[in-house]
Amino acid sequence: MEDKNSIESPSVFQPISGDDTGITEISSMCPNPRCQEEGTTRLLLVEIPFFREVIVSSFSCPHCFCSNSEVQPAGIIQEKGCRHTLKVVKNKDLNRQVVTSESATVQIAEVDLEIPGNTRKGTLSTIEGIITRTVEGLQQEQPIRKALYPEDSEKIENFIEKLNTLLKNPSFTLVIDDPAGNSFVENVNAPSDDPNLKLEFYKRTLEQNKMLGLVADDATEVPDNTIQLPETTEELNLNEEVMHFPTNCSSCNAINKTKMKVVKIPYFKEVIIMATDCEKCGHKTNEVKTAGGFEPKGKRITLQVKCIEDLSRDILKSTTCGLQIPELDLETQSLACSGKFTTVEGMIQDLREMMTLAIAVLCKTYITLKLTLV
Repeated sequence: MEDKNSIESPSVFQPISGDDTGITEISSMCPNPRCQEEGTTRLLLVEIPFFREVIVSSFSCPHCFCSNSEVQPAGIIQEKGCRHTLKVVKNKDLNRQVVTSESATVQIAEVDLEIPGNTRKGTLSTIEGIITRTVEGLQQEQPIRKALYPEDSEKIENFIEKLNTLLKNPSFTLVIDDPAGNSFVENVNAPSDDPNLKLEFYKRTLEQNKMLGLVADDATEVPDNTIQLPETTEELNLNEEVMHFPTNCSSCNAINKTKMKVVKIPYFKEVIIMATDCEKCGHKTNEVKTAGGFEPKGKRITLQVKCIEDLSRDILKSTTCGLQIPELDLETQSLACSGKFTTVEGMIQDLREMMTLAIAVLCKTYITLKLTLV
């Protein structure tokens, strides 16, 4: 007999798509004080790939045609703020998905555009949508400005023309700075790195913590959230204990725990093994660092693999170590991959996955170039 308690309930957050499945409609009063008739609010719980869950809400009134939309993160304020810097160099970049929370500041230095935080609601849009919405907002009061303030109206009209030029010939840098850490810019190369997109995390200032309501308005210093380790070795034995400390997933930015263990390898030295397994997206990372400093001399180790048992030999590879397999004309330089503590078989599998990913990226680049030329 099947245990009902063991059945995993489906997630209420659905992957983002053009399908209307999962939309909840609620009757609500129109916020327009001149209308206050009954309108419809639509709620959609969306899971954005390589980001997190968000709640998209949209209101429309059939009587006065008032409408608005809002995006709220389904999680909490992140431990650190984030700053996304994207170089927009082609028309395709204008279609990147962008999530901006209420606290996010949007900047385009080429046209001196800055949209301060806490001046609008959170949005789920594209880069083109952000610029288009800015243009529409500036055009709303233009007829009144032309009649009362003609000089200001002309300056705004020139600025609108600059924004429209960005949509026709995209070549600018978009910066989204969010102290809450809940903003997002789509990485079109995910899970690989995007050379045109830079993501930075930073510790919030006292003013930013006050703005987010994380500290009292009369606070005089930023609260210290760092982990305090025992000061004496009697309280903690690193050779026996597995340390845990919070980190952000490098793939989806969810808060995880990284495990760290000091291991003594026989006839060698102590090494530090760190591993992270994201429960949110399943991304796994591991890294090995030597606990000592650099040796006076380098080292070259040659192993002849003659039987299946040799594939089970343990290997400790540092970040500065290169690998060679002459039978396959295969050679990797130092810093090609991170430090690892694995086996001969595991190392060959890692090399195969790395080469498969490289070939996939090259094939994707070739196809894109071919389509562009045609």
